[in-house]
This record gives sequence, structure tokens and C-alpha cells, in this order.
Amino acid sequence: MRRKLSAIFFDIDDTLYPSYEFSEMARDASLEAMIRAGLRMPKEQLQRELEEVVGEFSSNYEHHFDKLLLRIPKRYYKGVNAAVLVAAAVVAYHDTKFRHLRPYEDVYEVIKLLYNTDLILGVITDGLTVKQAEKLVRLKVLPYLTPNAIFISDQIGIGKPNVKLYLRACNDLNIRPAECMYVGDNPINDIDPPNKIGMVTVRNMRSSRYLHIKGETEPDYEIHNFWDLLDILREDFGLEV
Repeated sequence: MRRKLSAIFFDIDDTLYPSYEFSEMARDASLEAMIRAGLRMPKEQLQRELEEVVGEFSSNYEHHFDKLLLRIPKRYYKGVNAAVLVAAAVVAYHDTKFRHLRPYEDVYEVIKLLYNTDLILGVITDGLTVKQAEKLVRLKVLPYLTPNAIFISDQIGIGKPNVKLYLRACNDLNIRPAECMYVGDNPINDIDPPNKIGMVTVRNMRSSRYLHIKGETEPDYEIHNFWDLLDILREDFGLEV
């Protein structure tokens, strides 16, 4: 007997698009812009300092470049307005978003197909409200998502790996967890919590970022792209698309 499925929720970062690779590209562009604007520290040293800033203040912190300048000797930007350096970095970062922030091609194609089914398509993501919402807009997947099925940890006040975040999504939509699927890449944040409440879990193995990490529980499925996901939905859940 095939299982009933009413909703699919997706993680965003490293699930809908290559977050880690994009961040590396955008930060590199920002450092180059700061150097062009007058910062005289070698790029390799700046990269090491910025990596520490991200590690210490988290990737969701909004003032990485301010902190970067605070921690390096002022002689490296003597005579240059620090605000100009930060602005150059921010502009370069956002320009990189405009040019390069795209979903995986198969993600876009499969979500468009799923949009034509009766499934609720949503997002459960960890991060700052506007920052995560902006990604959905830039990735151009927003038109295919169910409007009231977008759950951002900062907006709700519950962060991963707290199971309450996943329960909140199911309860708000009045759907049993057993009828909801969650697709994510981090076994600790994206697999263990939804497993605990009985959701169907799918681990996305495309990104190498978390491949070495093992969670407390195993996912119901593993995929390497969204065409794999579509096969699972057809074979095990009777999806006709």
C-alpha cells in the first residue's frame, strides 16, 4: 500500500542551490572589491581573517566586513574611509547574487512539475527572515510554493534542530507529520528532527558539505538530485506527473 503524502517541505541552503560554493564566490568578489577600493592587506590574509569572522559570528551575521576591518591593523587602510571599504564589499556581494544566485537546474524543473499536483510545496529553513526570503525570490521558486507554507526560523522564533520548528509547520497547515516529507542535506538539522515526529525524510547528498556527518537516525531516502526525488514520489507515493 502506497503512503499518503500531502506536503513536501524543502531546506534552502545546499538543497535548492549550491550555498557553500556561492558564498565562497561572493566573499571572494567582496574582498577583491575592498582591495580595489584601497585595502592593502594581501587577499590570502584577508580570506583567512574573513573565514574566522564567519566561523565566530555565523554565516547569517550581517556585518562580516565591519568585523573584518575591526580585527586587522588600521595601517592596511590608512587614509581610506572604512565605510567605503565595507560598502564596496557589500555591493560586490549583492552584484554576485544578481549574476550567479540560481537554483540547481533540476530543482527548478522538478518543482515546476510538482506545482501541477495537489501537493503543498513549502520551505522550512534556518536563518534570518529577510535573507532567507530574498533567496526564494532570487531563485525564482517562490511562484511554485504554497504561500502559507514558508517557515523561517528567525521569523518563528524556533531554530533547527528543535523539533518544534517542524511541528509548527505541520500544525499550521493542519497536516499529520506522517503525511509530510522533508528534503534537506544536514543529517543533524534536517533528518533527525523530522524523523522524531514521523515525517518522511529525504537526505540530499549532492553537496559535499555534510557528507562526513552522521546523524542519530537514518533518512527514509537519499537522493543526489531532484530527478531522484521525482522517481521516489512516483514509485513509492503514486505521484502522477
